[in-house]
Amino acid sequence: MKNILCTLIFLGSFTMSAQQKAVTELGEEVFLYQNGTWKYANVEDEAARVTPVNPDPFFKDEDATFLLKSKVTNVGFWLDPTEWSFQKAKDNPEAEYELQLKGEDLYGMIITEKLEIPIENLKEIALENGREAAPDLEVIQEEYRTVNDQKVLFLQLNGTLQGIKFTYYGYYYSSPEGTVQFIMYTSQGLLKAYIEDCEKALNGFVKI
Repeated sequence: MKNILCTLIFLGSFTMSAQQKAVTELGEEVFLYQNGTWKYANVEDEAARVTPVNPDPFFKDEDATFLLKSKVTNVGFWLDPTEWSFQKAKDNPEAEYELQLKGEDLYGMIITEKLEIPIENLKEIALENGREAAPDLEVIQEEYRTVNDQKVLFLQLNGTLQGIKFTYYGYYYSSPEGTVQFIMYTSQGLLKAYIEDCEKALNGFVKI
């Protein structure tokens, strides 16, 4: 399934222009996407919801013994090398690294950039970027978390690409040193089986 998902799913940097606004003849504001689709602009939609805060701290798993370091900004990712394979990204030119749960249909990508973006804006930008490829992309879960002493935004985003129902499950982080998207992805039907693997990998995120 990797080749199909990697061909369809393109998660870009936050500096990309994802959409334009327009007004219809009836005075209704809409978003226009580069793929020719559109969506009504609604201030009450998921981008405008208040994001809750999870009071519980999150820490790296004891089996995560390999630190994968970013070369773009001062962050790293503790991974269990017996469970995960990882390499410099090839399928997504915007990503720094790509990952796969060995022998399984769970994949990951790490997108890093030097630009700082307020963490409060990351949800809206993630939705805009994602809707370039999947106009029906929506927020399923969201919350702020403290992961290894760093504040991150957790999002689960579901969408459809050419009939394939997929999910993004990941962390978004920003600081004066840069912005990070640490994302797991698979089909919606498989996510339940991979939740524990996703959480263990994501909680390896650290500031160096």
